[in-house]
Amino acid sequence: MIDMIAKEDPIISEEEAAQYDRQIRLWGLDAQKRLRGSRVLLVGLGGLGAEVAKNLILAGVKGLTMLDHEKVSQESCRAQFLVPVTAQGENRAQASLERAQYLNPMVEVRAQAERAEDQPDDFFLQFDAVCLTCCSRDLMVRVDQLCSKHNIKVFCGNVYGYYGYMFSDLGPDYNYVEEKPKMVKPSGDSNDGPKAKKAKVDPNETTMVKKTASFCSLKEALEVDWTTEKAKAGLKRTPVDYFLLHVLLKFRTDKGRDPAPQSQGEDGQLLRQIRDDVLESMGLNRELLSDDFVSYCFSEMAPVCAVVGGVLGQEVVKALSQRDAPHKNIFFFDGRKGNGVVDYFGPQ
Repeated sequence: MIDMIAKEDPIISEEEAAQYDRQIRLWGLDAQKRLRGSRVLLVGLGGLGAEVAKNLILAGVKGLTMLDHEKVSQESCRAQFLVPVTAQGENRAQASLERAQYLNPMVEVRAQAERAEDQPDDFFLQFDAVCLTCCSRDLMVRVDQLCSKHNIKVFCGNVYGYYGYMFSDLGPDYNYVEEKPKMVKPSGDSNDGPKAKKAKVDPNETTMVKKTASFCSLKEALEVDWTTEKAKAGLKRTPVDYFLLHVLLKFRTDKGRDPAPQSQGEDGQLLRQIRDDVLESMGLNRELLSDDFVSYCFSEMAPVCAVVGGVLGQEVVKALSQRDAPHKNIFFFDGRKGNGVVDYFGPQ
């Protein structure tokens, strides 16, 4: 796949210019053109997936393909606003299509009722970005490794009760531009002393600065060696959410699903056992993650989906438009505390 920077910019019609006027004023015509020329695959149409779909469609990507094999259930309707309440038993992606398309008729929205795990490699290579929600660790690692070889941007995320996260891999050499205040050089005839000869910030003018960021794979981000002295030294500054993510991903690997409210007692016991096993395998004390975490990681909570989906959607838009500094590389949100944190995990 050709690098997005080298792509021919799509033409923005007068109708599109009017539709996206506010966004063009915010991040510029060039950024909107790149966004308008991008196709995105969204896997998983739960509560988080619905938020991401809404944000990408309203932002004005060229096309969005929604892929999900799950059926609409009473549980999924609580946080998924794209499916009608009368659609229980129908495929989630297909049931979301009508409302999703209504958000922005200028975006090509498609729905596929198939398992992501069953898709051949070539399927994922059709897109400029792939966003995986509510997926297993094995699938996310597979797609990330595949897409990184073809300069396709990969995003992952999920919501577990009060907790949520998103991960991004934009490749080893991701180029973007950032708007900075313009530095104004003093005139040569200034006689106001040494301070007057220093460059000053002009609040009324800005300039675009080209920058490059390097990202690691999801596999590398999840395989940090916590037995090294450097890792141990940074352990106190590490969000506990990182270790909780490992536990929840292992739960999905073992059970083929996320923790469910209808089996909270049984799932809670298994989560604690997985916690013990995961932290022991890392050479860490199980007290790092207190027992009460199991009380707050069931179901998708709509407010948490809105926050994580907003951040995830924003990061996809930033990456496709190549405008503004990206989050590097994992964002965690804790709904109990009402705050989020961005931290980098992987090779330094």
